[in-house]
Amino acid sequence: MATGRVYLVGAGPGDPGLLTRKGERVLAIADVVVYDRLLDPSLLELAPNAETVFVGKERGRQALNQSQINDLLVAEGLSGKTVVRLKGGDPFVFGRGGEEAQALVAAGVPFEVVPGVTSAVAAAAYAGIPVTHRGISTSVTIVTGSEDPTKGQTSTDWAALAKTGGTLVALMGWATLPGIVQTLCENGMSADTPAALIQWGTWSRQRAITGQLSNIVDLGRQAGIGAPVIVVIGSVAALRDEIGWFDQRPLWGKRVLVTRSRTQASRFIDLLAELGAEPVELPSIEIQPLDDYSELDRLLRETAGVPGHWVIFTSVNAVQYVWQRLCALGMDARYFAGATVGSIGPATGDALRQHGIEPDFVPRRSVSEEVVAELSEIDWTGQQVLLPGSAIARDALASGLSGLGANVRRVPAYTNSRPAGIEERARDAFQHGMDVVSFTSSSTVRNLLEILGDDRHLLDECVIACIGPITAATAEELGLTVDIVASEHNVEGLADALVDHFAASATESVG
Repeated sequence: MATGRVYLVGAGPGDPGLLTRKGERVLAIADVVVYDRLLDPSLLELAPNAETVFVGKERGRQALNQSQINDLLVAEGLSGKTVVRLKGGDPFVFGRGGEEAQALVAAGVPFEVVPGVTSAVAAAAYAGIPVTHRGISTSVTIVTGSEDPTKGQTSTDWAALAKTGGTLVALMGWATLPGIVQTLCENGMSADTPAALIQWGTWSRQRAITGQLSNIVDLGRQAGIGAPVIVVIGSVAALRDEIGWFDQRPLWGKRVLVTRSRTQASRFIDLLAELGAEPVELPSIEIQPLDDYSELDRLLRETAGVPGHWVIFTSVNAVQYVWQRLCALGMDARYFAGATVGSIGPATGDALRQHGIEPDFVPRRSVSEEVVAELSEIDWTGQQVLLPGSAIARDALASGLSGLGANVRRVPAYTNSRPAGIEERARDAFQHGMDVVSFTSSSTVRNLLEILGDDRHLLDECVIACIGPITAATAEELGLTVDIVASEHNVEGLADALVDHFAASATESVG
């Protein structure tokens, strides 16, 4: 069997957006991913066909020791596989990537190094601390803090570092920080030198503490700081008060439960992360195809090219599944020739446009009752209307149009179900507290309440945010107090509504 190839890939310090494009590309072709502890789990989703092997280690325990990790990489490479060794930060900055590369060379396994963003720079930058700054610091030294400088056997020249005058960054240095501070002060560094601690740098849970060399340990202990932490020592640490940005975003620190189906949640999750929130994904519904498409296929064949009939889409899912069936039947956009196409909601309209279909009707608001009122100006007597949607969709639009005289054929195009094993995931999600629970449809409300069962009281202390009035009405009917209803009934509108809500709350608390 031909020898494979091993990629030593730096995943960056935490924020998955800091993975390089090459890192993403090699993950996509990986047969095996050997990964560390301090990685965002979403990165593993970039390797959909790979076996994943956890080899993480932390102080006092580890899944595999370094020798075993080296042997694993060699064995998988020699077996002909494409292997990604996914490491936090950069592989060659205190990542032991050099040792792994040496083992691969010795075994004759081809390898490549894909550098990553080191936490020494990125965590400081996310805390608003430039490690160099003209006129303040023209050098930066990165050291490991895992060596205790007070033991007398350290390979780091702490005495020299105390006199460099530049920026000192210590990785993995929280446990040994008291000794580092003592040694630096004993060797001439001023006790009032600015210093900062950054925990979980670049993650949504990032915390940063600033002070001086003399008090930074006590400040960290008082704040409950713990590993993983980087320590920044030098005048640049004082710049955080001026240019800190990451934790100044409008939803900073808010844990937001996202109940939308996994296939639809990515845009909302991205918006929340950009605004500083910590999205917690718990898809209370799962969009699935039907077991039998004979009814939809029959109606699509019967209405193909028939002039004057309406096709009204109420969701992105309806567009996607109808298009899949058209393709399966050998049809394309010409199916809509002569038809009047309605789109309920801006996202649905965008989905149609992706297939080259410009909707003829887009209501001012995406509420079924208001859509019917807006359409009531048309003479619907005898009009044929095809209404594809969820197998468990509301009947408000269909019954409203039927009441106006239309011949409505409401047909399932997909179904919603509860994801397997979701109850345990729900308990885990709420274990660390939740600030906001977001709902994007009535079915997400019903399903989450069924999932929680007797634990629905967990929602009592949460802000309840709904994408629109129909979803809000369902939540209230089921006993929830709704705090936020988006004026624009899409995920962008829901994110904006969350920002407005917490801005108003902050103003009230100040007042």
